Amino acid sequence: MVLNQQTLEIALQTVTPQLSHSGLPGLQDIGDCPIYLFDSLSSTNQTLWELLDRGTPPPTVVIAAQQTAGRGQWGRQWQSEQGGLYLSLALTTNVEASNSAQLTMCSAWGIATALRCYGIPVLIKWHNDLLLLGDKLGGILTETRLSQGQITKAVIGVGINWSNPVPDTGINLQSFFATQSMSPSVTSLEMLAAIVIQGLRSGYHYGLESGIDNLRLSYQGLLFHQGVSIQVNGHRGIVKGVTSTGDLRVSVNSAQAMDTNADTTISPEIHLKPGTISLGYSQEVP
Repeated sequence: MVLNQQTLEIALQTVTPQLSHSGLPGLQDIGDCPIYLFDSLSSTNQTLWELLDRGTPPPTVVIAAQQTAGRGQWGRQWQSEQGGLYLSLALTTNVEASNSAQLTMCSAWGIATALRCYGIPVLIKWHNDLLLLGDKLGGILTETRLSQGQITKAVIGVGINWSNPVPDTGINLQSFFATQSMSPSVTSLEMLAAIVIQGLRSGYHYGLESGIDNLRLSYQGLLFHQGVSIQVNGHRGIVKGVTSTGDLRVSVNSAQAMDTNADTTISPEIHLKPGTISLGYSQEVP
């Protein structure tokens, strides 16, 4: 069933001061934005791009109760059954195309931090997944349009598991709350949507105002695999964090490790671009 517009508006009015009081930056500086609610869409990202092409100005939000052709990173299908949150936010940006991963970093940090304000211990799986208790709670898909090497518009798509069915490596918030001794801190899908919207907008504001170095450190602070041993090209390495462009920093045990992008011998720390390696969940750390 489609979200209730009035309930969502009330949730936004309640959530915004709570998040601001908890220290989420920038919420006092951002105004309202139009929100379009749908029962079913093929893709919230696609619908939002169509709205932008018809002249709807950013920031704008599209939310669907389900998606029939939801997509994830690298063209993967995203299961989008009823009971989940499927949301896209459009932004006007002025980010260099080479730094596009920073938009996903802002989004992941903002959503995770907002949910943590409500006692939900979300962490980030590099570079675009949200984890809860080591399982996948949600994911982020960033799409952009360019002009002269600059990203002028971005659509940030988010899927969060609320009460929908999930695979073995997934978790939804309803099942998480069922295991907690306290009362649920998020009580409706509308409230979850309000938290995610303001988390997205706060994260983008934080990246702009604080700079990429502060954003990188904050993102690293929530990185699930930070300090974890992984395997790259047959060598064991330790995840050391991320670069300012969103690459994964790995300290390898052998100076003879090979760069995944070139047949050359490189230094003991290598940088892996998003999509180069897939990190596991709690059950399957690589």
